[in-house]
Amino acid sequence: MTVLPMAAQQALLPTPARMQAGRGAFTITSGVRIITDGGYADTLAARLSEDLKEFGYGSSVKQEDAKGVVSLRLDKSLAMPEEAYTLRVTTDSIIMQASSEAGLFYAAQSMMQLATQGNGTVGTCRIDDSPRFGWRGFMLDESRHFFGKEKVKQYLDIMASLRLNVFHWHLTDEPGWRIEIKRYPLLTEQGAIGNWHDPEAPATFYTQDDIREIVAYAAERHITVVPEFDMPGHATAVCRAYPEVSGGGEGKWKHFTFHPCKEATFEFISYVLDEIVALFPAPYIHIGGDEVHYGNQSWFTDPEIQQFIKDNDLGDEKGLEQYFIRRAADIVASKGKTAIGWDEIVDAGVAPEKAVIMWWRHDRPAQLEKALEKGYRVIMTPRRPLYADFIQHASHKTGRVWNGFNPIEDIYSFPEPLGHLTQGHDGNVLGMQFSLWTERVADTRRLDFMTFPRLIAVAESAWTPAAAKDKENFMQRLPLTLETLRSKGIYYFNPFDPESTPEPGAPDKDDVLKNG
Repeated sequence: MTVLPMAAQQALLPTPARMQAGRGAFTITSGVRIITDGGYADTLAARLSEDLKEFGYGSSVKQEDAKGVVSLRLDKSLAMPEEAYTLRVTTDSIIMQASSEAGLFYAAQSMMQLATQGNGTVGTCRIDDSPRFGWRGFMLDESRHFFGKEKVKQYLDIMASLRLNVFHWHLTDEPGWRIEIKRYPLLTEQGAIGNWHDPEAPATFYTQDDIREIVAYAAERHITVVPEFDMPGHATAVCRAYPEVSGGGEGKWKHFTFHPCKEATFEFISYVLDEIVALFPAPYIHIGGDEVHYGNQSWFTDPEIQQFIKDNDLGDEKGLEQYFIRRAADIVASKGKTAIGWDEIVDAGVAPEKAVIMWWRHDRPAQLEKALEKGYRVIMTPRRPLYADFIQHASHKTGRVWNGFNPIEDIYSFPEPLGHLTQGHDGNVLGMQFSLWTERVADTRRLDFMTFPRLIAVAESAWTPAAAKDKENFMQRLPLTLETLRSKGIYYFNPFDPESTPEPGAPDKDDVLKNG
């Protein structure tokens, strides 16, 4: 394989699995013809035609003056891996092939990225590409602060260009409930009031029509939207709207948990899930399952709860929590979906075929090992280095640290440092995810700043085989991709010149949080 010189490589990120350089280039002009083999390739060609107009494509030209061909071919007989593609560029043609719709879509994304960076000129090359992981995710918390439909669509566009394929949407938590549920209107009439820094802020949420629109928009870009309905903890917004399902809690943790042993609680959850399942075709529903101990004080003193623990031989309050998780996972399974939970649920006794684990507690690597040894499928999103609410530069004043922080270089190096923990279980590691919690992210300027350019490094680590990764080369190519972000109005952190992008402020508390 020939390593491309910088001018020819341009800024194709994530880096392909295999790429060979040629001589010369293909220039997109008004005379280019786009040809397909029908079906999905026609749909993709129509979108590509619009994208190529910025380079002059589509201007009036006589058939005899046509010059150059862009070909899209979807052929299942090629038997390529899922999401894999080939891209061949010669001086008179660009040929894209795949045996899956997602693969052909990614071929077009790579071609457009190269064309954009070359202002319509693409260096001749041969690319044979396929992803390292099947789960290449980004999580956005809109319970703590709400950003709205157009911002989400902008992020879905960028995710697609980076070959990211899962949008984990954290829509429920303590500050607010953000999704319309018609059976329970108080969830949005009351539960959607407030955000992390202003408990009286007007209600903000997505209607079911909004959800359908965004899910369809994502699907066109081969992105699966996975909703999160957090339980039994982080249920404050739900329980203040419907206190009859509240499990108590004290002080600032009032209403933090669902009531863990009322059948009415599980009936409520089942009805809510009916509407969520109808809106999200993804095979997964995230049920949370983390940090229940913050607000379960009433479980220790409530006579009904204590009697339930005794009658059902659950042992203690932890056993009750695990009982709740098992019930919740069973409800999700009954609706034809698979539950995802944070790594606390590894100990709940849910059958591995009913649950996927998101490992997030970087300081508990044993929890990752335990999940894999028990046969669970695992998604890696450890706080370090994959939580986007951690600061990314030593000069930053707002965010989190934990014996360090999360610069782009650490993200790029992931997951190689965990090889000894996952060895022998590669088939059960679904992939990795960048997770943005928004306590201190109240506006889109700060949202962009905390997300980019780190999400680009996540995309490369999730897509590019370890053997093809090169941190120094990645950093050399990054500026061209940053320029593309700038053209989209994204306010990113510039790791090459930190002073050029001052850190935006955050609501209420402009401080660095340690181990929090």
